[in-house]
Amino acid sequence: MADFLPRRRFLPLLGLPLLAMARLAHAAADFPSRPVRIIVPFTPGGSSDILARAVGLELGQSLGQPVIVENVPGAGGTLGSERALRSPPDGHTLFMGHTGTLAVNPWLYPQLGFDPLKAFAPVALVARVPNVLVLDPSVPASNLTELVAYSQSHPERLAYGSGGNGSAAHLAMELLKLQTGLKALHVPYKGTAPSVNDLLAGQVQMLFTGVPALLPHIKAGKIRPLAVSGRQRLSQLPEVPTVGQSGVPGTQGFEADQWYGLVAPARTPAEVVQRLNARTNDALGAPAVAQRLGSEGAEPTPATAPAFGALIAREKARWEAVVKAAGVKAE
Repeated sequence: MADFLPRRRFLPLLGLPLLAMARLAHAAADFPSRPVRIIVPFTPGGSSDILARAVGLELGQSLGQPVIVENVPGAGGTLGSERALRSPPDGHTLFMGHTGTLAVNPWLYPQLGFDPLKAFAPVALVARVPNVLVLDPSVPASNLTELVAYSQSHPERLAYGSGGNGSAAHLAMELLKLQTGLKALHVPYKGTAPSVNDLLAGQVQMLFTGVPALLPHIKAGKIRPLAVSGRQRLSQLPEVPTVGQSGVPGTQGFEADQWYGLVAPARTPAEVVQRLNARTNDALGAPAVAQRLGSEGAEPTPATAPAFGALIAREKARWEAVVKAAGVKAE
């Protein structure tokens, strides 16, 4: 595995002066002493933004300081990552990371300049958003077994859309292709919405993306759901099996959910991380937050900071194999 060590001047990760460390320790006792900022590396309105605002509102009330969401889109989330890493490691700047920014980008951007496992301190896992595999109704397959067989006998007839090269929808489908032998052409779009629109228009035949963008069209009968990406069925679609329940060889234990969580610059004091973890987990249990996340098809997933860190490490290693095997390249 490649080792992306910090190389840029803006990364304050390797050896804070003793005086600065002492100041951080003193500041931890008074945390938070000013508003807390959550950097979202994408435009407003997406899942990262919605989750940050829902959790941030409740978190601010608990901390006694406003929580401000700052959108810093660009370069697949790397611009927002860099903005967060330029911030003092005192807990007042958090970063809403997700599968792509924390586990996939190191393999898509070889010149990234930092390893998320070393550059960030995990704070709190926030939510999972399952993906759903859906088809244009014209495709003659009522389950995953039939879809795989059809694709292998008619490889030129199937194309799948995604929100872009290296997106969660792209990688979920590539993982499915690797494990099942499914044959389909990838058509990347600039975002999830246009990929859904082209599925509805019959320009592509498949998508494997987050449930919020697909559920209204599934309920309207415009697209056919075949399988969900997690290890459990969705309450919104109880009749749809998981990929692992499909009976297709090699899919047992299949999982390709999207996940989101808060991280802070490395060397943020442990007591600050612990306080933020506890308050974030409390926020995830608030009825208003649970309702808002549920409306987005997201499942609140409170966990300890070390457990979140272990998830990032596992996912980083897992998606490295997928990116390399499928030859995925950044746009």
